[in-house]
Amino acid sequence: MRLNDKVALITGAARGQGAVEAKLFSSEGAKVVICDILDAEGKRLESEINSSGGSSLFVHLDVTEESEWQNAIETTLRSFGKIDILVNNAGIYKWSQVEETTSELWDQTMDINAKGVFLGTKHAISAMRHTGGGSIVNISSVAGLVGSANAAAYCASKGAVRLLTKSTAIQYAKDGIRANSVHPGIIDTPMTTPNLLATKEARERSALRHPLGRVGTSEDVAYGVLFLASDESSFMTGAELVIDGGLTAQ
Repeated sequence: MRLNDKVALITGAARGQGAVEAKLFSSEGAKVVICDILDAEGKRLESEINSSGGSSLFVHLDVTEESEWQNAIETTLRSFGKIDILVNNAGIYKWSQVEETTSELWDQTMDINAKGVFLGTKHAISAMRHTGGGSIVNISSVAGLVGSANAAAYCASKGAVRLLTKSTAIQYAKDGIRANSVHPGIIDTPMTTPNLLATKEARERSALRHPLGRVGTSEDVAYGVLFLASDESSFMTGAELVIDGGLTAQ
């Protein structure tokens, strides 16, 4: 199995793309720490993975709170003894042009999407260094590569994730810690559905933005995350894995 005996902490893992990643990682042999603010959903996923023969633990985590990150890392180390993989998956997306973006929306988006990744990276590094290295996978977006007319704060936050990833990669390569970012196109998840996929017409418009003619699935992204988390990508750090159906190739 591709992640045999590895320990992975995944944020935003109670549902959607994060839950798919958690189940895939478990099927590949990883012990998975499911982190989210959605307690009921997270505990259900924990039970589902454990009852199917996997090993998982749910930990409540608001990624904007440093003390909760410290608790999540400490709980992981107490329970499983190490952290090999961190997937910074938690995020929010809300439509807003620059003039319409309130300070509150800007701060909320930057806190969850950018500060959350920073805090997770900061507190995972010492644990990874102690065991000889690890893999940090940060979920950015095509909006971290190209602009969008209706997502000012989101684009800014995902651009921040992209360059934080590169900074992390060059700072900690000597410690055996790799950091890479993933840039999905429009993916069918609970986060994107209200804004981009709410109606049949909206879904068709979104599909046509991709040369492959469809929106992505959580599985499309999860297999890319699995590759970056595994030793198969051992010579990759500071890289951008674009999973966008050709959207940014246009």
